[in-house]
Amino acid sequence: MFGNKPKTGEGERLAQPEAERMQRTAPMPSPPPKPAPRAKPAEPGAPSLLSGDLLVKGNLKSKSDIKVEGQIEGDIRANVLTVGETATIHGKVVANDVVVNGRIVGELRGLRIRLNKSARVEGDIIHATIAIEAGAHFEGSVKRTDDPLGSDKSSPKIPPAIQSGRKPQQVQPN
Repeated sequence: MFGNKPKTGEGERLAQPEAERMQRTAPMPSPPPKPAPRAKPAEPGAPSLLSGDLLVKGNLKSKSDIKVEGQIEGDIRANVLTVGETATIHGKVVANDVVVNGRIVGELRGLRIRLNKSARVEGDIIHATIAIEAGAHFEGSVKRTDDPLGSDKSSPKIPPAIQSGRKPQQVQPN
């Protein structure tokens, strides 16, 4: 009785501890779920498209290109800005290259600016080079400069006398 070993098969199975048997027969836990794939960030230089049914209230800033077909109420800064025929922008535009087919109401600054025949611009244009097609509508002033993207020139001018700390001289009537 004490020296007898259980026979193989059923007797062996009975001799195993209960926990060990449960481990063998328990289903394996399923592997943890894989995380959802992340969207790849846009490649540098990939253009952003703002469709015709989109209204944006706020400023846009991109190191890449932007194509606008909808409405923007705010300032835009981009590398290349293309304003589609259905687009309307109310705000300041600053870009290296600007191609206008739609409407801009506000200041326009760019190294290269092109107003195509369907363009409607109401505001001042500050540029290095400009091309205006016959049929384009423009109301405002045009100023050529070597650095149209430079610091904002709209800030009030401080007279040199005040900048240096000197008081301006007043002329006494005779």
